Amino acid sequence: MQFFRNIFSKCRYLMITFSSGDLKIRLLRSTGMKIGENCSINTNNFSTEPFLIEIGNHVAIANGTRFVTHDGAAWVIRQEIPELDVFGEIKVGDNTFIGSNSLILPGTRIGCNCVIGAGSVVRGIIPDNSVAIGNPAKIIFKTGMLKTLMLKNKGMLMTKKLGFHEKTKILREHFKLDAPRSEAGLPQSTVSSEKK
Repeated sequence: MQFFRNIFSKCRYLMITFSSGDLKIRLLRSTGMKIGENCSINTNNFSTEPFLIEIGNHVAIANGTRFVTHDGAAWVIRQEIPELDVFGEIKVGDNTFIGSNSLILPGTRIGCNCVIGAGSVVRGIIPDNSVAIGNPAKIIFKTGMLKTLMLKNKGMLMTKKLGFHEKTKILREHFKLDAPRSEAGLPQSTVSSEKK
């Protein structure tokens, strides 16, 4: 019987790996994970105990992010205490974004309206309305400041609901990718030396 359970688990993991959108979320829920509504999950690394993970509503998790619900450092004292394992739940609040290749460690609680920067290593409590980055992740400012910074960013464009070709055209124009190099902001000496 255990053999068939192992086969089923491996098949489910493969399905999670190669699925996306609603199907991926349904498959992850079948492992015992709690996942809210309107989420975008682009990773399949939810540890060996996914039932210890709870994701709120409107959460986006970028590719390469890993959730770890156990502490492998128990290995060091396993000769002394062979049965020892250490686990921790992970909870992510509503309206949160976790950037690419982040690592979320056991016992972590990320609040609502948070941003975790790409490549961050998170352990402990990240309060509501926080932007945290780094290894270890540290809070750098409140989420409200993020809106201000994004609206002042030179790369800010209103293209989210546009099709691929329309968005590409706007991006090429905005970054002057189809213009002569001197118009794109390169020094004239660079342009003239390239023409020779």
